[in-house]
Amino acid sequence: MSPPLITHLYTADPSAHVFDGKLYIYPSHDRETDIQFNDNGDQYDMVDYHVFSLDSLDAYSSNPSISSAAEPPKVTDHGVVLSAEQVPWVSRQLWAPDAARRKGKYYLYFPARDKNSVFRIGVAVGDSPIGPFKPDPEPIPGSFSIDPASFVDDDADESAYLYFGGLWGGQLQCYQKGNTPEDFDESWLGPKEPSGPGAKALFPKVAKLAGDMRSFDGPVRDLVILAPETGEPIDADDHDRRFFEAAWMHKRGDTYYFSYSTGDTHYLVYATGDNPFGPFTYAGRILEPVLGWTTHHSIVEFQGRWWLFHHDCELSNGVNHLRSVKVKEIFYDKEGKIVTEKPVE
Repeated sequence: MSPPLITHLYTADPSAHVFDGKLYIYPSHDRETDIQFNDNGDQYDMVDYHVFSLDSLDAYSSNPSISSAAEPPKVTDHGVVLSAEQVPWVSRQLWAPDAARRKGKYYLYFPARDKNSVFRIGVAVGDSPIGPFKPDPEPIPGSFSIDPASFVDDDADESAYLYFGGLWGGQLQCYQKGNTPEDFDESWLGPKEPSGPGAKALFPKVAKLAGDMRSFDGPVRDLVILAPETGEPIDADDHDRRFFEAAWMHKRGDTYYFSYSTGDTHYLVYATGDNPFGPFTYAGRILEPVLGWTTHHSIVEFQGRWWLFHHDCELSNGVNHLRSVKVKEIFYDKEGKIVTEKPVE
């Protein structure tokens, strides 16, 4: 297993992007807290975001028999780029962020609890990948839940999308009546989700971003994930495959890869499709459980190789809310499936 990339701070939920040949990481910033562990996630009490960058991952070998670098690559900490006190609508908990670039501007997307303790998604805008970022004074209209993941397609229009959602503490289960903030049902708050015979898993959400990248162009939709053996949505009780949180989208060739965490079973898994709105078909696991409860990631191509950024709790000796970003190389077989060892050619 590779060593942590960042050791002077606790960092988690790494969203990695390549801008102008340099790799940037937009993670959560974990901190010490006296809040006891609970399934609502109150102990994840983050208040700001840092941006990190690096020029190379050459220290990591493509040889599958060599699993880690002797020394992690040099990572630059660009400091705090946004804090909770800068955002008027936020009450607490700046959870997993993401970033995007479109038409020369940079956008930082982030979830947080509003003044009513309901999770919404905000956006902050900057002229550089390292900020500073100026937040909009209100959350994105129509947004809810957590874990925003932005995706800018490679079409001529640079069509952009925002994927989001998270169960239990992330409140996704509170929106079973519809896909608007007005559909929030507080009776579903807490570690709850549908279950039982015939119940289907709740879907992550997707919305197309408008040209300003700060609002939605159309309604929030369900991102349907199908079981390959039935062609039907995954069952709610199938906790090894159902969506829990940590949405991420990337594209290789003409295939869209939607990856996510299964939460209480602690896998990173993925599904594939031919349209950014889906449907997607479950395709397999990317990462087995690591030390710590949560697992959250991103996938990016950098300098001709594909990388999985993720986190675990090795640096804190297993403290669930004190996590550290790590990276490992991933590969694709001839059919386009993600594999963890380099295929033999």
